[in-house]
Amino acid sequence: MRVIDETCQPGPWRGWRAAMEAALYGPDGFYLRPEGPAGHFRTSVHASPLFAGAVARLLVRVAGELGSDDIAVVDMGAGRGELLTGVLAAVPPGLRVRAYAVERAAPPEALDPRVTWSAEPPSGVRGLLFANEWLDNVPMDVAERDGSGTPRYVEVAPDGTERLGAPVTGADAEWLARWWPLREQGERAEIGRPRDEAWARAVGTLAAGLAVAVDYAHVAGARPPFGTLTGFRAGREVPPVPDGSCDITAHVALDACAAAGAAAGGEAAGGGARTGSRAATGTGTGAGTGREAGGSARTGPGGADGEPAGPGGAGPAGQAGQAGQAGGAGPAAGGSAWPAGAGYVGGAPGSGGAEARRPREAGYLLPYGTELLSQREALRRLGVSGGRPPIETARTDPAGYVRALARAGEAAELTARGGLGDFTWLLQRVPGEGYCPA
Repeated sequence: MRVIDETCQPGPWRGWRAAMEAALYGPDGFYLRPEGPAGHFRTSVHASPLFAGAVARLLVRVAGELGSDDIAVVDMGAGRGELLTGVLAAVPPGLRVRAYAVERAAPPEALDPRVTWSAEPPSGVRGLLFANEWLDNVPMDVAERDGSGTPRYVEVAPDGTERLGAPVTGADAEWLARWWPLREQGERAEIGRPRDEAWARAVGTLAAGLAVAVDYAHVAGARPPFGTLTGFRAGREVPPVPDGSCDITAHVALDACAAAGAAAGGEAAGGGARTGSRAATGTGTGAGTGREAGGSARTGPGGADGEPAGPGGAGPAGQAGQAGQAGGAGPAAGGSAWPAGAGYVGGAPGSGGAEARRPREAGYLLPYGTELLSQREALRRLGVSGGRPPIETARTDPAGYVRALARAGEAAELTARGGLGDFTWLLQRVPGEGYCPA
C-alpha cells in the first residue's frame, strides 16, 4: 500500500527488517503466540509423518558418512518441536541421537525429554543441521528502484502503508549489485544479506556433517521483479501488515545463502571453501511454493517462471530447479544422497529432464559440496514418492493396501508440482576431522 501524498503520513515509519523483527518476534509477536505456526498454516512437517521419516533416513546416512553411531540433529526454527518428535520416533534402534530444537518461542509443555531447547544452535556438533522454512522468516529489508534509477529502502507503517526511504548503501547495496540488481523503475528486491549471515552462522556451528535449508526460493536469473513479501493468517494469504497479527514471509535467495554457507563451512573446517570449475545454466520450475493452508498447497502469487502476479498478488516467485552435479551422475539408491562436487542451479547442461532443459538468462555455479534440489527430487532420493501400490495387493492384503494407498497420497502431497514438491532444498556438506567428503 504505497503512499502517494507523503504529507498524509500514518507513521511511525521504519524499514521492513525492523518491522518484521517486531511483528514476528517482539513481545506480542506472531511466532511467540501460544498456538504456534501450525495454528495458521501447514508445512511439510504437518502434512505427513513421511517428511520426518525422510529426515530420519537422511540422519542415518549422515551418521554412516561420519562413521559414528552417536549423532546430533539440530532443528532450526523448530516451531513446537514437531519435526524432532517425528525424527526421534523414526530413527532405528542403536543410533544415539542428540536432538536440539532452536526456537525463540518457549518450549511446549509436552516436549520430548530427549530434546534440548535453546534460542541458539549448539556449537561444535557433528551431524545434521536442518532448517525447514526458517530462512523465509529471518527479517530483511526491501528495496525498490525509483525514477532516477536509485535503489531505495521501502519503509512501512504499522498498518502496512509503504513509502520510499533513503537510498540503499553499504553492504546492502553490494548485496543487491551481486545477487539481485534492480534494472527498471518499480522493481523490488528483498535484501537477503541478513539471511545469508544467519545461514552462515548456523552452518558454522557444525564441526562436521550436513546442513540443509528447505524453503520456497529463487536463484540468479529467475528473481521475481516485484519481490515476494506476503502475509499468512488463519490459513489464508493476507497483505503483510507488521502489527503481529499475521506471519510475514518472503522467498529466499538460496544461491546467495549457499555462497555464505560454503564460506562458513570452510572456515569451520579450518580451510577455505572450494568452488566448482564449470559454468552454470540456471532454470526455474514455475511458480514458487507458498505456505500450505486449508488442506491444499498454496502456490506463490506469481505465474510460471517469473510472470507478474495477478490482481492482489504479492509478486511472482521463481523457483530453483533441480541442480546437477559436477563429476558424474547422481548417486545410486542406498548410497550417499548428496554429491561432493559443484552443482548447477537449475540442472547441468545435458543432464536431461524438463527442469534441466529450460535455460535462463543467467546461471550460478554452486560452491563445492553444495546442491540445490526440488523437494520432489530430495524426497525421492530419501525413498518418498507418490507411486500407488500394486493393485493386486488389494486382493492379497486389503488392509495393507489401504495403508499403502494412504501413504502414497501423503507422499503425493509432499512431492506435488505446484505445491510442496516445489520447495527447494539447499544441501551443504561441512568437512571436519575424520570426515572429508571427496
